[in-house]
Amino acid sequence: MHSTERTHRGRPVTPPPTSAATPLERARLSLEGLALGDAFGDQFFASTVEVGRCLFARRLPPGPWRWTDDTQMAIALVAELEAPGAVEPARLAARFAEGYERGRGYGPAMHGLLREARSGEAIVAAAARLFGGQGSFGNGAVMRVPPLGAFFADAPERLPEEAARSARATHAHPEAAAGAIAVASATAFLTRGEPVTLPGLVEAVLPAVPAGPTRDALERVTALSLELAPAEAARRTGAAGDITCMVTTPFVLWCAARHPDDLEAALWATVAGLGDRDTHCAIVGGMLAPRIGGLPAAWLARREPLGKPARAET
Repeated sequence: MHSTERTHRGRPVTPPPTSAATPLERARLSLEGLALGDAFGDQFFASTVEVGRCLFARRLPPGPWRWTDDTQMAIALVAELEAPGAVEPARLAARFAEGYERGRGYGPAMHGLLREARSGEAIVAAAARLFGGQGSFGNGAVMRVPPLGAFFADAPERLPEEAARSARATHAHPEAAAGAIAVASATAFLTRGEPVTLPGLVEAVLPAVPAGPTRDALERVTALSLELAPAEAARRTGAAGDITCMVTTPFVLWCAARHPDDLEAALWATVAGLGDRDTHCAIVGGMLAPRIGGLPAAWLARREPLGKPARAET
């Protein structure tokens, strides 16, 4: 084993280039884990037969694993945290527009918001008009937020408002903010190295989450056994066939609590729930990477590097 490697549960992992002690280093490590989960999960939109074979054998798909809009938007959020270190919705929206790439798998609403060059203020205003003026509560608000939770892990008093601001850049509905707050708070809790049970993780998150369907769903998920098959947990939370914050948030917390100290096992369990598999895995990867402190080397070797396309856009 090379001197730059270390092991986690007997397997090589690639550590961060520096100690993940500062807020920005934690955020960057979360971003790396998010991109790994995103790219891994996206491989499982192949044929049903091939997905089943890979899941049954826990066989890694061949590389390169290309990441999606989940990672592209998280890159912009980390840039916002790097300078100035706080989130302003219009400025973040402008970063999203600057980084937009049509082939990254954005949803229809985000294509409409970001594909034309425009000011951040205009994007935020357009986002507020979506869905009859209610705004979106799709899980795009939570898929990019784990690095923010890692960044503010030692400043929990700032985290809820910063997470809500990050959601408002593109998702104006209150439940989008609630989901972002919950996932960011869970990431902060995990980053601090706290002992993890599912009820304990949810209990740590709930004080910051406003009343509503997302909070109600989090309260219900504590009744789910971690021994359930992931597909059954996805079915019971609704994450098997829905991409809203209200169902994504409880499912990813369940996945993170199931394997809080084993990123590989957590991602295999998460993708086995199927549903929105790239986004679910992105969130779980981003939540757990700062806690574990490194990424599986064999997995990282397959993943497209951040900032360098693994293959040309089409």
